[in-house]
This record gives sequence, C-alpha cells and structure tokens, in this order.
Amino acid sequence: MELEAAIRTRRSQHRLIDPAPSDEEFVDLLGWAATAPDHGHLRPWRWILVRGESRAALGAAFASGATDAEAVQREARKPLRAPLLATLVLVPQRNHRVPDWEQLAASSAMVNSLMLLLHDRGFGSMWRTGPSVDSTGPRLLLDLAPHERIIGWLYVGTPDPTRRSAPRAPVPVGHRVSLFTPPRPAPAGARLAEGITSPVP
Repeated sequence: MELEAAIRTRRSQHRLIDPAPSDEEFVDLLGWAATAPDHGHLRPWRWILVRGESRAALGAAFASGATDAEAVQREARKPLRAPLLATLVLVPQRNHRVPDWEQLAASSAMVNSLMLLLHDRGFGSMWRTGPSVDSTGPRLLLDLAPHERIIGWLYVGTPDPTRRSAPRAPVPVGHRVSLFTPPRPAPAGARLAEGITSPVP
C-alpha cells in the first residue's frame, strides 16, 4: 500500500476481531515505527501487550476506579473490544537535555507510525485513553515504576468486515497555516525607543 493511500484510508476501528498480530509481528512493526522522529534517540517508552484472559484482569483494574455498578460493568468490558490491548508506557529520562514534553511527542509520533504500519499489514487499531490512564488499578496490575506513566491503550485486531467506513475528505486546515513575513527594518538613521521612532542624534 502506498503511504498516501494508507493515510487516506486508515480509520479508528471501534469493532476489532481476531486475528491480532502475533508478538513477533508486533515487535517487527514496532521496530519500523521506532524510526519516527525522536530527538536524542531515547526511545522513552515501552509496550505491555495484554491478550486472552489477561484482558479480564485489566478490565477489573479499569473497574476498580468506578463509582457505581453500571460504570463497573462498562469499564470491565472495555478490554474485550479487541483481541490485543497494547499498553503504551512513557519511560521518561529525567534531567535530560531533551525535555519531558519532547519525549512524549516522540512517543506520540511512534504510535502514529505504528498505526499506519498495522493498517498497511491489514490490521485495524483504535487509540484509547480516558481516566484509566491515571488510575491506581492499572498501574498496580502492570507493575509500573513510580516515574513511569501510562499514555494510553492501542486496541488492535482485524477490522470487522460487516462494518464499512464511509469515505472522508481532508480536513480544511488553511486557516491554521500562516506565512511569516519579517517586520520592515527601521529607516537608516532612526531608532526605536519605547515604541517611538526618533532620529539618531
């Protein structure tokens, strides 16, 4: 698949079924996704793959922060929406010349590349976040270090063939692009002081 075609046709897939990529296939695609822009080549992240019955344990961790019975059931079912939940954990390198925000940006760039690679391989994915990324249950279950942070979950599988994605047009973004023009220099023999241009004595 051509890159432009992959970008044009990729969709967030709400309904995902088996098969999902194997661990080996995921690692293979991740190796290419990791070539995304990353100042310092820090790779400030790691992935935790959740499959099969382990998804129920993650669902229970999601539900541990719920406040009512309906929310408990809803949260517990979330990990069952896909055969593979890939948990992205930010592992920032503290006190590094590359600031934390840039390390997070590099991790985000990697995820975008991975989603395109999965799409090119015939898989679908859905990026999900929500309150669970900061809740105690998933952190304890996945045994995160104090400095680590869950960025989100990439739900991965095969798109449901009974659901068709409608064509979409590119987003109108012209109003978000501007051309910088440097300010005109002050005339020779003049200076700008407190907003007033006056001749140089």
